[in-house]
Amino acid sequence: MSEKTTIYDIAKALNITAATVSRALNNNSRISKATRDLVVKKAAEMNYEQNRLALALKSGKSKNVGVVVPYIDRNFFSTVIRGIEEELYPLGYHVIICQTHENEEKEIETISNLLNAQVDGVLMSVSKTTQKTVHFQSVLNKDIPLVFFDRVKEMKGVSTVTIDDYEVAYEATEHLIEQGCKRIAHISGDWKLAIYKHRFKGYKKALEDYGISYNSDYLIKAKSEIGDGQNAIEKLFKLKEIPDAVFCSSDYIALGALQKLKELNVDVPSDFCVVGFSNEPFTQFLELSISSIDQVPRQMGKTAAKVFLEQLENEQGKIEKKVALKATLEKRKSSSRKLQ
Repeated sequence: MSEKTTIYDIAKALNITAATVSRALNNNSRISKATRDLVVKKAAEMNYEQNRLALALKSGKSKNVGVVVPYIDRNFFSTVIRGIEEELYPLGYHVIICQTHENEEKEIETISNLLNAQVDGVLMSVSKTTQKTVHFQSVLNKDIPLVFFDRVKEMKGVSTVTIDDYEVAYEATEHLIEQGCKRIAHISGDWKLAIYKHRFKGYKKALEDYGISYNSDYLIKAKSEIGDGQNAIEKLFKLKEIPDAVFCSSDYIALGALQKLKELNVDVPSDFCVVGFSNEPFTQFLELSISSIDQVPRQMGKTAAKVFLEQLENEQGKIEKKVALKATLEKRKSSSRKLQ
């Protein structure tokens, strides 16, 4: 097994000092750009690998950032991660991606592992089962920046990046009313997460402002699964007064709803309108494209990364920012009677 290349090997090859090599590799401004470029090129040629642990011990910074999401196989979360990486990679950061599978114990264990790995920050979307906050407090106690995105817990000293859930839910409901819908149902997510409460409140306020009575029978709580959307429509169509539209808290629910409506021979959007949430890629490519709310996930990731960097640069590290990004309603065939 060949020995690893050291800075002394690079120094010898270039006939300069090891100290100069070290400074060049660490982008020290005292070293000219020409020398830095030369050292970096030679290091690559010689397959030199910096000891990140040694660098972390020396600088107090690991250049590692933990990103924690419920799932990475959902387009929303994978696109948020892309945005984070686009901001942090050019600055020399490595992103450690972890998923909790909506499990609080897994989330607690993940945070502990990231702290043991000496991460410089934690950017995360909270699991829907999470009730405790002690693991979040353990991050703050170490003066490590903690940034929540999309799903948040209200905590002192923690920055958040979300969308304007209330306003965009109002806009989606208003759109359905403008299409002539008068009996609008809402399939919501788990209210343990604030985002779903905000979406419900926006929906309810729009009904109120347009003089439509809220009907509690039209509210169904469900998981973000296709089967739940199918079951919700089945339940709604057993009511004495069947709704003529549904605003869903996820695109997977909306897709399930459309499948069941087709099975029931309901004409969409002429007799029934559907709006989803998240603007998953499949929504625009279906024959009956689904109207949906774009949560601007890439922008959310970039913003979360920028907030983290702000906190890192702040001497006290105690800044607390609440950023609400503007989401947009993409109007498509499933709800647009007036576009026919």
